[in-house]
Amino acid sequence: MDENYFGSPLRRQIVFFIIIGFFSLQVFQLVRMQLLNRAKYEEKSNENSIKTVVISPARGILYDRNINIMVGNKASFILQITPDNYDKKNTREIETVLGVDSGYIDLILRKNRKYSRYSPRNILRNVSYDVISWVDENKDALPGVDYTVQTQRDYSFGVMSSHAFGYTKEIDQKSLKKSKDIYSMGDYVGASGIEKSYEKYLRGSKGKEFYIVNSRQKVVGRYEGGKEDIPPVKGNDLILTLDKNAQTAAEEAFTEYTGAVVAIEPSTGEILAFVSSPEYDLSKFASVTSSDYWDTLSTDPNKPLFNRATMMRNPPGSTFKMLIAIAALEENIVTPSFTVNCKGGLRFGNRFFKCTHHHGLVNMVSAIERSCNTYFYQLILKVGIDNLYKYSKMFGFGEKTNIDIGHEFKGLIPSREYYDRVYGRGKWTNGNLISLGIGQGEILTTPLQLAKYAALLANFGKTKTPHLVRGYIESQTNRYVPFEFDSVQVNVKKSSFDIVREGMYKVVQGKGTARWIRLKDIAIAGKTGTAQNPHGKDHALFIAFAPYENPKIAVAVIVENVGYGSTYAAPIAKNIIKAYLDPGNKKLNLLGLN
Repeated sequence: MDENYFGSPLRRQIVFFIIIGFFSLQVFQLVRMQLLNRAKYEEKSNENSIKTVVISPARGILYDRNINIMVGNKASFILQITPDNYDKKNTREIETVLGVDSGYIDLILRKNRKYSRYSPRNILRNVSYDVISWVDENKDALPGVDYTVQTQRDYSFGVMSSHAFGYTKEIDQKSLKKSKDIYSMGDYVGASGIEKSYEKYLRGSKGKEFYIVNSRQKVVGRYEGGKEDIPPVKGNDLILTLDKNAQTAAEEAFTEYTGAVVAIEPSTGEILAFVSSPEYDLSKFASVTSSDYWDTLSTDPNKPLFNRATMMRNPPGSTFKMLIAIAALEENIVTPSFTVNCKGGLRFGNRFFKCTHHHGLVNMVSAIERSCNTYFYQLILKVGIDNLYKYSKMFGFGEKTNIDIGHEFKGLIPSREYYDRVYGRGKWTNGNLISLGIGQGEILTTPLQLAKYAALLANFGKTKTPHLVRGYIESQTNRYVPFEFDSVQVNVKKSSFDIVREGMYKVVQGKGTARWIRLKDIAIAGKTGTAQNPHGKDHALFIAFAPYENPKIAVAVIVENVGYGSTYAAPIAKNIIKAYLDPGNKKLNLLGLN
């Protein structure tokens, strides 16, 4: 071809106009497509719009140590309203269909007005299928009204343990902002107990489903046949330390009493039973209307929301006598043969400190067996405030146990500095100590601390941090993953433990204060106690462990406002021990889950 072919001015003009014409045609087609056929393409676009539905995962199940379900899940329809396109004229009709009071929907919407108007609000849980059918049939007349299906907690498995399990609640705005897209408005999260402490293990991961919807937002099919859907990941199941038999026995014992029980496996720190009475109904927290129930609980004079097992502080009474004895032995203040002649009490200055009986001559073992106050009045005067404080701290009193559900009080162990602060330096005497010798006075302990103390006595000073969860089953691999907890060790000679354990053995197996709870096939060792209560009847206390030679369970029981420990608290401990050690209560070896 001639290299000057395009060099001619005429030819250059021809090529230029051809190019201009081509691009003009393309622009015309584009304008035609956008303007002349706008309605057609908008309709086509609307027909193919995609709706994303977020799928909430099922929460992890709570099992007891033998894989009995304690807390499960069930499906629930939830009616939702999106404020932005909701027609308030429909409110009364919807309330009538739901069977709720007039003004209920407005109240829910006002409570959630801080959230985006484009986000759906949960109006009512556990909506019947008839209501859902009504919503579907009247979809066009109910703009902004929809429903979803979520799982919610199922508490129909025969145990309550509300303070151990804890409750779930709808996430608040403050928590939602901090969640970094983990949660959405309307999600339920752990608010107390195990549910809160192990939230990250239980919650799972959300999924997504994609649907093709038309211009009226009616679903006409699955996008890509569902191939692009992201399935939710169920939360991990937790294996608790609780034993269903022991827990049931503990709950049944407190149907008519107020108080607490904590039972521990001595060698591991695993909590076998955990009761704070009165309990509350966890199922009522699964409702959107749970705020009404919360108000009822908050004003109840029996304080069902108060976790007595970890937060109730009372004098330990005579259950504290073994600690005083150990302090005296370890500091070489007395020997086990140290003897006191009990004549019904001890006179100190102008006061007479009473004993329950005239016990006569008692040594350390028999003083524990018969709960002789006179013996321990004299012993605490020898032990002194500094040693009392030292050994109390060694056994975990005056300190938090660091239980895995938190929310506990550390109690009080008076020290020299404490008395100087309260009474003034040099203004208190040994007379202030005498009541401490029998676990009264300023000493305050929690039931959980007493259970840990009983476990240390049972296992010669060794246990682990008390805990309610053993491990979890990974939902995607079905692999069991155990949790690790710190070891606890009290540096006390075995010979000192031998003496106080013998005394505890005789409390039940000898002629002691709890001899009537003796079991034929299980040797129980224990100690009764009474916590003085200035506001009414005294509280009954009992700590115990069994079997004596190879302890598998240690228990602390407190029953409020009933009087003497052996009458009320000791039989409860016996029933829990019997339920747990019953040969029919099969134990599962979790190594099989690995």
